[in-house]
Parts: sequence; C-alpha cells; structure tokens
Amino acid sequence: GLFFMFGGKAYAVFALLFGFSFFIQNDNQRMRGNDFRLRFCWRLILLFLIGNINASFFTAEVLVLYSLVGFILPLTCRLKDKWVFLLACVLLIQPLPLYYVIRACLDPSFITPAIPTRSFWDATFAVQSHGSFLETVRGNLWEGQIASLAWAWDHGRVFQTAALFLLGVLIGRRGLFQKENLKVWNKILAGALIAFFPLYGLGNMLPAFIVNKSILTPLSLIITSLSNFSFMLVLVSGVIFAFYNTNMHYLLMKITPYGKMSLTNYITQSIVGSMLYYNWGFALHNQCGITVSCLAGIAFFILQFTFCRWWMSHHSHGPMEYIWKRATWLK
Repeated sequence: GLFFMFGGKAYAVFALLFGFSFFIQNDNQRMRGNDFRLRFCWRLILLFLIGNINASFFTAEVLVLYSLVGFILPLTCRLKDKWVFLLACVLLIQPLPLYYVIRACLDPSFITPAIPTRSFWDATFAVQSHGSFLETVRGNLWEGQIASLAWAWDHGRVFQTAALFLLGVLIGRRGLFQKENLKVWNKILAGALIAFFPLYGLGNMLPAFIVNKSILTPLSLIITSLSNFSFMLVLVSGVIFAFYNTNMHYLLMKITPYGKMSLTNYITQSIVGSMLYYNWGFALHNQCGITVSCLAGIAFFILQFTFCRWWMSHHSHGPMEYIWKRATWLK
C-alpha cells in the first residue's frame, strides 16, 4: 500500500518542486536585473558534491541525478511557455523507449539495449551486507553510483525528471499554486483520475498479451511512467485542495519546518538508515522486516520533525540548506 501510494510518486513531487524552486530563484534575480543561469550552474555543481556525500551512505539517492539533469533548467529558462510545455510533453512520453518499441515492432530481431549493471549491484550489496564503513563508502561511491545512475537511465527516470523540472517552472510562471487557480487544479485532478486507472490497469495487463521482451520492457516503462505521473498529479492537487479549502490548512502549516529543512532531513535519513541497516553499523537488515522498518521510519520522522520545529524557531535555514546557500553566493 505504501509503495502504491508513494513509489515513483514522491520523487516526482520532489522533482516538480525542484523546478518550481528554480523558477522562484531565477525570477527573484531577474527582477533585480541579474542573470541567475551561471550561478545556478554553480549551485548544481555544489548539489553534485552534496549528492555524493549522501550517496556514500545511501546508494539510490536522487541528488546526483538532479544535479546532472538540472542543467536543462538554465538552458531552457528563456524559452516561451509553449515551447517549455512541448519539450516537457516530449520528455514525458519517454522518447527513447518509444523508439525502442517502434523499432522492435518493425524488426523482430531487435533487442532492447540495457546497461549491464548486475556486477555493480552485486558488489554494492556485498559491501553493504558485509563490509566495513570505508569499504561501504567506497563501494557506494563507485559501483553504487554507476548502478544507480544506470538504473535511472534504463527506467526512464532521466527523461521524466527533466520533464518534471520543466513543468515545475511552468507552474511558477503561471502562478498555479495560488488560490485563484484552483479551477485549473480541478481540471488537472479530473484528467489525472481519468488517465490513471486505465494506465495502471494496462500496465498490469501487458505481460499477458506481449511476449516479445524488446517490446514489452520499453512499453511497460512508458505506461508505468505515465501512470505514476498521473497519480502524482492526484496527490499534488489533493494537497492543494486541502490547503485552501479545508481545515487541514492549519495542520499543513504546522509541518512547514520539516519542508524547509528537506535537504538536511533527506541526508540525515541516509546516514541514520545506513547506520541502522548496513553491516558497518547495527546490521539490522537481517532482523528488521517491512513492518518494523516502516514503524522505525515513522519514529524517526517524529524525531526529525521535533528537531526541525526547534531548529527553525532559532534559525532561518536548516544546516545543509544554509551551507548550500552560502556556498552558492560565494564571491
């Protein structure tokens, strides 16, 4: 149930907001007469370094991917809305897997290419299960990063992430998070619900009808990507409606300290999770099942939330957010 709700969707929300945050920063600098593009490129380089610190603890992190794909934002930020939207749509439909599907339909001998990463995953899993701290860091930063980035490429995350960045920029340009645009979200919610159920059902049905793996694999990727995107829009529109139209506005405002420290919280989760589950720490990967791990996650969230409320009552930024901001604006 948790994977159905958040698997492939939570990261998509994060990607959407990453593009939205770029719009805010870029627009603020534009109004001051500054060109933010080169500064943002430097900010992405810093994010790459921060992401590798995070990756040394948690293999499947997204910051390194965001730092690489994020260069599409300064490259496209001067385009008109219609071209940004068109590019986002092209990326959303996964152009490379779509080409593979068409190619496999026309040529039965065609085999969909995939990056061979099994040896990298095996090496990463081995050091996480049996290695020391330094062995785990080295494995995570080399084999783990290669495997993670290759997985993102093979599973369409690169194209989808770029598309979500661009859509986040468009949301900022059009002011869609403002209350007066709730009617737009009504349409988005309706369209997302209409699209999600047939896409989700089709994704589950495809293996029963398509035998050719060179067609099935990329087509399933496209369908699953669009299905997750649709459900992500349901989640986003639901939060927006709850924020503006229900009594949950007060509750949602209460958790804003956690959101303001999202980078700090994300990296802290990687460090603590690595310590709990990997061999260099308490090696609980053999003792804790899904239920216990879920409860541990809830307990750690409560601890983080308590710390965030205290920290933000004394500071304007979280620790990692402050470092990233100060390093961004070094003279």
